Amino acid sequence: MHDLLSFDDAYTDGDIDTNRSDGPTLGAIVDQRYSRRQTMVGGVSAMTLAAFGTTLLSGCGSDAEDNTPPTVTAGQNAATTSGKLVSMTATATDAGGSIAGTVWTQVSGPTVTLTNAGTLNASFIAPAVATATPLVFRMTATDNFGATATADSTITVAPATLDFTAVPKSLADVVAVPAGYTVTVLYRLGDPINAATGAYANDGTDSTFSARAGDHHDGMSYFGLLTGASTPDAANSARGLLVMNHENISAAYLHPTGQTLVNNARPEAEALKEIECHGVSVIEVTRGATGGWSYVQNSTLNRRITPNTPMQFNGPLRGSALIRTRYSTDGTMGRGTINNCANGLMPWNTYTTCEENWAGYFRRDTTDNAARTAKDVTSLNRYGITVTTNRTGNNRWSTVTPSDSSSTLYSRWNINVQAGTAADGTGDFRNEANQFGWVVEIDPYLPTSVPRKRTALGRMNHEGCWPSVPVAGRKLAFYMGDDAQNEYLYKFVSNTPWAAADATATDRLAIGDKYLDSGTLYVARFDATGAGVWLPLRFNENGLNASNATYPFADQADVLANVRLAGDSLGATKMDRPEWTAVNPATGEMYLTLTNNSSRTLANTDAANPRYYNDPKGTAAQRGNPNGHIIRLREDGDTSEATSFRWDIYVFGAGSDLNPTNINLSGLDATNDLSSPDGLWFSRSTNPTGQVNPLLWIQTDDGAFTDQTNCMMLAALPGTVGDGAARTIVNLAATDTGTRSQSTFVGKAPGGSLRRFLVGPKECEITGVDSTPDGRALFVNIQHPGEGGTGAAPTSAWPASQAGTTGTSRPRSATIVITKNDGGLVGL
Repeated sequence: MHDLLSFDDAYTDGDIDTNRSDGPTLGAIVDQRYSRRQTMVGGVSAMTLAAFGTTLLSGCGSDAEDNTPPTVTAGQNAATTSGKLVSMTATATDAGGSIAGTVWTQVSGPTVTLTNAGTLNASFIAPAVATATPLVFRMTATDNFGATATADSTITVAPATLDFTAVPKSLADVVAVPAGYTVTVLYRLGDPINAATGAYANDGTDSTFSARAGDHHDGMSYFGLLTGASTPDAANSARGLLVMNHENISAAYLHPTGQTLVNNARPEAEALKEIECHGVSVIEVTRGATGGWSYVQNSTLNRRITPNTPMQFNGPLRGSALIRTRYSTDGTMGRGTINNCANGLMPWNTYTTCEENWAGYFRRDTTDNAARTAKDVTSLNRYGITVTTNRTGNNRWSTVTPSDSSSTLYSRWNINVQAGTAADGTGDFRNEANQFGWVVEIDPYLPTSVPRKRTALGRMNHEGCWPSVPVAGRKLAFYMGDDAQNEYLYKFVSNTPWAAADATATDRLAIGDKYLDSGTLYVARFDATGAGVWLPLRFNENGLNASNATYPFADQADVLANVRLAGDSLGATKMDRPEWTAVNPATGEMYLTLTNNSSRTLANTDAANPRYYNDPKGTAAQRGNPNGHIIRLREDGDTSEATSFRWDIYVFGAGSDLNPTNINLSGLDATNDLSSPDGLWFSRSTNPTGQVNPLLWIQTDDGAFTDQTNCMMLAALPGTVGDGAARTIVNLAATDTGTRSQSTFVGKAPGGSLRRFLVGPKECEITGVDSTPDGRALFVNIQHPGEGGTGAAPTSAWPASQAGTTGTSRPRSATIVITKNDGGLVGL
């Protein structure tokens, strides 16, 4: 410390001591400022004692006037795991003055976002790490004189774990989640989506479902919205659009006394209600200041897309004779989308919805075969649109006599060839069924946009259309299951390599044209060696031409409209109901749910579908593969463009009481046993739940296990392809007198890295899942609760029962939001 100096010969303007009072001089103030010790005590603690125990840091110091610089001693360090919310608390004191400011800064380790960094109490989400990693944070306090002191805290972050207690199996009529989580019902069947539509009566009298939430909520994605605008903000976790499918209806609850017939025909009002309950919802949702979620009833972005909504055909079938109808004589347009199950979230901010069990809606009489070519009949039969005496189609919509005699809203469901009409199908609806079974792309941000059916991706019972991880300069792939017993897994590879700038393009459907209208569609063959091959479905290759003995393909449009027949010709592997696909955002591995297969026999098991067994439900036999499994693959070279891959089976569905040697091959126990995996989704890569070792969410649609529990959702940290081993199992014949050995490849037993997170209400399916970008809110759909009841005698009262309401309230499909009570990430 230096004294202040003066010079006798310096300029002395006013340099005269005229103040003789006892007040301190400037020199004395400076001396005092630098001679005392400042004391600061810093600390770090977790939100819960389980993570950090107690206050972790303490300070020490002296008030001695010793002219030494201040010192701060940091205390004990702490440990946590990826995804945890960590709170750091400090205290700062000053012996001779007051604290002017405090700030937390990060000194080392993976960068995190500090909340309230300018206060004594800051927090952050522990980052995703592969191994234990130290993060150092520094608290700096400054007093009114500018003096500073610091204390460092080291938080060591270990890899993510499932840090919740498994929810037990349950037959109760509520959604059960782990302790520390809250369920909020967000968007229910019949909820109005504009200001002009009244509240839902829920007694069967409601109408105008074009302005209400549809039924059977299913696949779903969240799209962030820019605050105060209708444009994308991919990072916004407080305001967004939820886009969801409405797969089907629980007709018993939609009408006062269920469906009715008048002179063997459906009333128009009932049929219109049922049609409009199908399709897609686009709704705005917001998080309030206290963290609660709600949907915005009067948002201008809200929209219902139904089977009556105009659609545009794109890709190789646009203009094809196969899709020409009375409504669209040039084969470029169609009406609506139906039986929408799984979905896809495109890298350019659009939504794809997938048409699944569409074939059942069409009427086709026994006389229709004679009016068609043999080729037509082969195609219709292969897609399950066979002729029967009483085939009037699901819900008999084709029997309606419309109030507007010119309307074809109901006659379109009758695909019989009409005598005296044009041979090319432009005078009737003989080709209407060919207009369904596609992936449909929707721009959720533009309510006036016309959805596009992407025919390059093939026609099937589409379950999901999930893209590969986008890599600049590499072609995108899109993975799709065909949900029926013994059908196939498909992959579409775009002709166009990914350009990162397209992620923020404003003409989003035009970007869809770029990546989804041209490319190669493949079907999968799983070999007994643990390898696999993608077989191209290209016209004039591998027998896919006019010389094909089973079905003479005319062109590429014909191949795509009949991909099942093309897959048959190429020898694709018949799978146990291939449903949802999901891509691990960290590894690029693709997961596929194989829900179950009652037609799997002892003789036709294979390595990828290896089990045949009996899982009795009471006294009733359930043979085949009643509990399903999840298969996964890794593309050779880790590229989406690969034509070969490696595979294994991640988990086998089974009750924990089943034989562990040949049935419960994954060693499931009471915390994670499951049946019929269906919905599947990896957490977003925008937060730690989707990084390094991302969370996988598994949802069930079960019939085999429902004597023990309602359907469920599980969380998993699943590992990688090849982390297990080859295994040979012995399948037992139905007569219990014969056996057949089957080799397969089983992933590492999941153990505690697979855990039941949610159990739904009575008779429901759990399906559809997404989160906000920050991972703090998880959206889940509860489909058809109480599906076995009637309006007079409902078998569930959910969601009214979620709030403890008793009585006979009709059940409603609905979207829920799950949040963690401490504000942390869901699942970790």
